[in-house]
Amino acid sequence: MNDTLALGAIAFAAAAAVAAGAPAAWRRLELSRAKHRSLAGHARMARRVAAWLPGYAYDEQRFFASDGAPADVVELRRRGLESLAATFRERFPRSLAATAEAAQGLSDLQFTGAYRVPFQYGEFLRRHLKVGSFVQASTGVTLTDLDGNRFYDLTGSYGVNLLGVDTYKACIDEGSALVRELGPVLGSYHPVMLGNIERLRRISGLDEVSFHMSGTEAVMQAVRLARYHTRRTHLVRFCGAYHGWWEDVQPGPGNPVMPRQTYTLREMDERTLKVLRTRRDIACVLVNPLQALHPNRPAPGDSSLVDGSRSARFDRAAYTDWLKRLREVCTERGIVLIMDEVFLGFRLAPGGAQQYFGVQADLVTYGKTLGGGLPVGVVCGRRDLMKRYREERPADICFARGTFNSHPYVMGAMSAFLDRLERPEVQALYERLDERWNERARALNHWLAEENLPVQVAHLQTVWTVLYRRPSRYHWMLQFYLRRHGLALSWVGSGRMIFSLAYGEADFAAVAERFVAACREMRADGWFWSAPSASNRTIRRGILREVLAHKF
Repeated sequence: MNDTLALGAIAFAAAAAVAAGAPAAWRRLELSRAKHRSLAGHARMARRVAAWLPGYAYDEQRFFASDGAPADVVELRRRGLESLAATFRERFPRSLAATAEAAQGLSDLQFTGAYRVPFQYGEFLRRHLKVGSFVQASTGVTLTDLDGNRFYDLTGSYGVNLLGVDTYKACIDEGSALVRELGPVLGSYHPVMLGNIERLRRISGLDEVSFHMSGTEAVMQAVRLARYHTRRTHLVRFCGAYHGWWEDVQPGPGNPVMPRQTYTLREMDERTLKVLRTRRDIACVLVNPLQALHPNRPAPGDSSLVDGSRSARFDRAAYTDWLKRLREVCTERGIVLIMDEVFLGFRLAPGGAQQYFGVQADLVTYGKTLGGGLPVGVVCGRRDLMKRYREERPADICFARGTFNSHPYVMGAMSAFLDRLERPEVQALYERLDERWNERARALNHWLAEENLPVQVAHLQTVWTVLYRRPSRYHWMLQFYLRRHGLALSWVGSGRMIFSLAYGEADFAAVAERFVAACREMRADGWFWSAPSASNRTIRRGILREVLAHKF
């Protein structure tokens, strides 16, 4: 009898333990379901795959025929690469020489040079096709390299160049003149900062401002403030979104330290809203509105372009609805909504993404273009969230200072930029902005379709990406043909082309003509060939077999 009672007590205790743990287990399940199914949505798995993936390089034969192309196509490709290399050597000798010299001591250049194309092709390509990274002048919408070649600028200076390079040259000159009498005096403030603060408060719709040295630093401080005031630990970022290079917002490949207090969830998904409604440890949610172009996907770069599956599409109504529902949940749960506008800045509207989508955040971060051409990071926020200390606990502070915060020359250039943002001729640039860039994209896509070229573009106003309508392992080659035809891209290649608002109709027409000519030439050189049986899935399976063979 006693044994029976003991067994019953044990069973009851076990059942109670399971019942007590059930809510936690259920919340964990909900969290797992809110993660995107890709590696980008599973940070731990992505890190494991990155550590496991072996490095290997194609020899010459494999470089040209990794897709099983017939001999005649391989020969076309071989001659095409030789022609590109000869063109680059003839046109860009000084630029190439400077790049080779700099690469000996500049780690940034070593990195970007290694990641222009999928790694299997990189070693052979770097030996046979040299690319320059130096320019000496800019004007209008063009860049000039060390050899005097002019390119239409589609780099966008990583997003800085909104109004055109001439505007930023003028902002730097005017800003420097404004503060020259003070010079680089740090710690004290130049009075030009008063106007910057007032205008940023008006633009952001928020109470207070703090200045930082970069966009990454601004995001770091916004997250720290959210954690400090909510007394919660975790931040939510969305799959694929970029918020700088620090650990908590860059889980997975590329991050040597695994964040322990970050949830990477699906964007535009009800399961994510459910997690936000039920968990009690979430301090803030980070939104990068650039992700509206490719939700839940990382920023596109040609280094990962191994097939034709890249996709992007901007749906303004759907993304607006998502942000509004996200805002509601954050308000209900006391979660700080942070709008990271470091990249997009004032591209979408004079008031930024908040104005464009009609959503007010609790904290907003800016950078890039706001500095008038000089480096800066800015946090704007509600008064209760911006406070860095507790009066009732004087030793409990959220410290944030930097040697170059509020640098006089940056404040001067910022003032000049904000002046221009208010001018009627700049405000006029925003009129029919969606319509203007939608029409330009439609026209280019129509031209490409008429030419039966397997290429199209998708865009979020002035931020464009190139998509491919045919499975192929060589789409990344397009970046080099575009360069030959006088289009300057950043090191990520055709994944991102950034126009400034200074592009007029004639300028855009010239870019479109060169773009189509580059695609024609790439087709003629055999790079768009694919086997009748090829699909994106068969390409990926073939690469997986290669990886396994090299690993084991």
